[in-house]
Amino acid sequence: MILLPKPSAFLLRHQPPHRRLGEGLRAHGFTLIELIMVIVLVGSIAVFAAPRILDLSMWKLRAFADEMQSTTSAMQRLALAQRKPIVATFTTTGVTFDYVAGSTLSTLNCPSTVPACMDAASAGTATFNSGNTGSSLSSPDTLVISVVDAAGIAQHRFQLENDTGLVRRLP
Repeated sequence: MILLPKPSAFLLRHQPPHRRLGEGLRAHGFTLIELIMVIVLVGSIAVFAAPRILDLSMWKLRAFADEMQSTTSAMQRLALAQRKPIVATFTTTGVTFDYVAGSTLSTLNCPSTVPACMDAASAGTATFNSGNTGSSLSSPDTLVISVVDAAGIAQHRFQLENDTGLVRRLP
């Protein structure tokens, strides 16, 4: 018979205990439910809070103002190239470009966030290549176009020159 030595007390103390999940020890990490709740909270913040924090209407007004300026200049060049007068009608809700004969070329509406994006003083007309002379005629004589926000504060201002039809940004 072979006798095995008794395990020493030192070996018994330093052996790792058998760990089971239910015996008072906690597993590390997140549960699937916790991860889903975090995703739902972040998604709801992105949908509801982010658009209120990031006011996109100012960017939309800037885009409208830039597009209005470039389209007006393009219509002036088109009137000279085709040798047909084009009338630009500025209202509080946008700009319409028509031939004098009556057919519509283009319409540029205000952004949906600010349905009335130009003030009442901006209302007027400009006829490019009026009378096939190459010059422009605006009514009133000096047409100042102001793109305004929802509160009516002018954000971007332009002046349409009476004779040349040049649309320039005002400070």
